[in-house]
Amino acid sequence: MQADLRQLPITERIRLVEDLWDSIAAEQAALPLTAEQRDELDRRLDAYAADGNPGQPAVDVIAEIRNRL
Repeated sequence: MQADLRQLPITERIRLVEDLWDSIAAEQAALPLTAEQRDELDRRLDAYAADGNPGQPAVDVIAEIRNRL
């Protein structure tokens, strides 16, 4: 099968990966978090709340990155 996939144009392979990822994302509830993952997410949310810094809007960050290129 892997050799068959290599016969496809790169744009088609990218589309297949995107479709596969979308199908996984649509069923993310089927992958429950482990206790360790839940603890880590809670720790990060607590740190974010304690910091009080909302960060920068994505559009500003992207513009800054483009300016550096």
